[in-house]
Parts: sequence; structure tokens; C-alpha cells
Amino acid sequence: MNEKNIFTPYSSETQLGGCSCGAHASEAEHLRDQERVSRDFIEAAAVKALFPHEPTRRKFLKAVGASAAMAAIASVLPIPALQALADERGPLEKKNLKVGFIPINCATPLIMADPMGFYKEQGLSVSLQKTAGWALVRDNMLNRELDASHFLAPMPLAISMGLGSSTQPMRVATIQNINGQAITLALKHKNNRDPRNWKGFKFAIPFEFSMHNYLLRYYLAEHGLDPDQDVQLRVTPPAEMIANLRAGNIDGFLGPDPFNQRAVYDEIGFIHILSKDIWDGHPCCSFGTSEAFIKENPNTFAALYRAVLKSASAASDPANLKTIAQVISTPNYLNQPEIVIRQALTGRYADGLGVVQDDPGRAGFDPMPWYSMATWMLVQMKRWGYIKGEMNFNDLAEQVFLLTDARAQMAKLSLSEAEAAPRDGYKKFSVMGKEFDPAMANDYLNSFAIKRS
Repeated sequence: MNEKNIFTPYSSETQLGGCSCGAHASEAEHLRDQERVSRDFIEAAAVKALFPHEPTRRKFLKAVGASAAMAAIASVLPIPALQALADERGPLEKKNLKVGFIPINCATPLIMADPMGFYKEQGLSVSLQKTAGWALVRDNMLNRELDASHFLAPMPLAISMGLGSSTQPMRVATIQNINGQAITLALKHKNNRDPRNWKGFKFAIPFEFSMHNYLLRYYLAEHGLDPDQDVQLRVTPPAEMIANLRAGNIDGFLGPDPFNQRAVYDEIGFIHILSKDIWDGHPCCSFGTSEAFIKENPNTFAALYRAVLKSASAASDPANLKTIAQVISTPNYLNQPEIVIRQALTGRYADGLGVVQDDPGRAGFDPMPWYSMATWMLVQMKRWGYIKGEMNFNDLAEQVFLLTDARAQMAKLSLSEAEAAPRDGYKKFSVMGKEFDPAMANDYLNSFAIKRS
């Protein structure tokens, strides 16, 4: 993949060749290269998702060869359908779009698609709407004041069920980011690192329907604390977490970057544990829209999907992270010190305890919306009493997450294997050493000693 080409900002002044980016002899060649990049990235993301550990991934590809590898992966993932969606082109139903984002690192793919010109390449005029909090994102989506948005990954599930709001079917197109969060504590607790001693602590979380809430609850419960009885969890907009930590209103937070790193930068907190050390590869935020928007604007949605997918590709290359930090640190985006954002993105960071850590896996931008990610979130909603009564976790996961659409997308393209499209968008993973098998979701739920349901 030629990352240099896909990371070149769009500008009419750079049209040295016969295309919009200036790197190709003709617009037709530009489009062919763009399609190849998109298809290659989907394949690379699929391989990485199935084989998260690089040595295993490299050994697998070397043993069977690239073609055989993709044939094997295609047997369990709807790669042709995803590639078809990425390639599909048609007249845009709507060109001027409002896309919401919260000013945090998780929004990187949606943000970078703007200065890199990826929206313009798709014929879209996108106005990025900086939004103060997640409740406002939800309300703006429900009121159709936004066409699409950066969501916390569980939010489209909650909205689709009418939890905390009116019911409106939402869809998750891609995961915006994986990992990239942390538990940050006030400096006064630097000698109190055992969670079993945290009874009475006050923690901030960005929203009830967030991975932050579920990961923090999981972590506390695994250490014997009931998150509803032994500590206080306070919903706090990310930008206000630092002020509350400084004022002593909270003892810590499980929140998004760059605010974990900002607490270190401001010398008011330290990073106790990265979220990847709870669940390595966990989803955090997503990109999505309403089911109604997709039905009314299928070509526009496909164009928006291509732009965000291409931006995620650029963000996945470590070589681009310093440039990304420079771009998104500016006032119109995150409005944070560049060094804070860079440390959080690259994984080379000061931990607030006098040590410089080096963990390239601190944050990532794998876009694959696995069904089992959604199933785990729903199990946690049920565990903590947000969902009442019985439900089929996997059914809702497949309704909301776009990976579900394999059959529909392939049928639309008149592919004969549409009916045989795989349902196995599920994978097992471990959270704090405990395996989650989405086929045994209820057994997993019932295995916990501390729960509401």
C-alpha cells in the first residue's frame, strides 16, 4: 500500500499529474489506485483482527501464502461484501453533510478525513461539528441535526433499544479506534495501587453507555468491589475530567485520551493502567448513522464510508502519527498540546510516576466491527441492570453492526453466494484473562459473582 499517496492532502495546487492528488497520470488511474488501497486495507484489517499478535500473523502468512490466507479468512468474514461496499459508486443523494465528533483522540479517522481531503475526493462537503458531550451527540442524531457521527461504541446499541432515549435504529459502520483509554488516578493515590483498597473512591466516566463504564466496572468487580455500592461513578464530559481531578472532586477516571495524558502533563494525575491491559483490542468509539439515513442516502453513505475507511488506513500507519498529532491538536479539532496527543497516539509516554513507557499498542485504529464486540457490550449492559428481561444478544449485535449486512450487500450485487455468506463475524477474546465466547453469552453472564441481573 502506498501510504504516501493516501496521506497527501487534497489541493488543486498539487495537481502535478492528471488527477486530483497529482500522483497519477489520469483520474482513471487515481480511482483504480484508490480502490486498490481500500480493498488492500480491508484485507489487512481482517488479517490483523483474526491474528492480533504480529509473530503469529507473519508465521501464518508465510506458511500458507497471501492468496490462500485471504481465501481462508473470506470463509469466516464477508470480505467481498465489505470491499464491494467500499468500491460501490453512484450519484450522491446528499453532498452537504454534518458529521459530529467529540474532541478526543478516538475521533482521529473522522477528523483526518477532512484535512487530508478524503471527503472531497468522494464528492462530499462535510462540516465537522465539534460537540460538547455524548448526550448531545445522541440528541442531535435523534433530531437529525447530524447526518452521521462519532459514537461511543455501545451508544448505537442503546439508542436502538431505546435505553435512555427514544428508540431509533442505528448502525455501526466502523469501529473508530481500539484501546486508547486508561484508568488515571490523582497523584495522592500513587502509593495506593491496589483496587481492593479503593472503597469510597469517586470515579468519572464519560457516559453510561460507554466502554469506559463497562471496563471500569469489570476491573473493579474483578477486584471484589461492587461498582454500584463500593464506589461512586459520575458521568462527566471528557473535557471536564481534568478540572474535577485537579479540584479533588474525583479520585480518578477511566476516560479517553488525550485526557489521561493531559492529567500527567498537568502534574495532577498518573496513569494507573491502560485499558489495553484490561482487554487488548477492545473497541472504544465507532462511526455510525441512523438506519433511516442509510436507506434514504445509500450512495452518500457508501462515499462517507470510503472516506472514513481511507482515513483509518492512514491513521493505522505509525509513520503518520506525529503528523496526525500536529493536525488534530489545533483549536478547531482537539485544542490540546501537541505533545500530549502525540504521546497518547504513539504509546511513548510519561506515566506520571517518573517513568517513560513505550507501548505502541496503547491506541489503534482497526475498523472491523465484530459482532462479538457488540455481544460483550450487551452482556455488560445486562449484567449491570441497564437491560431488563431476556434478550438474544447476538441478534441485536447483528442488527446494529454493519458486518451483519454480508448477505444483503452480496445479494444486492447479485452474487450467487449471498445466501451462503458466513455468519461467523464472531471471535473469542479474553478480558482480564477470562475468555469470552459469544456462543455462550448467558453462561458468561451467569459466571460473575458481582452483578445486578
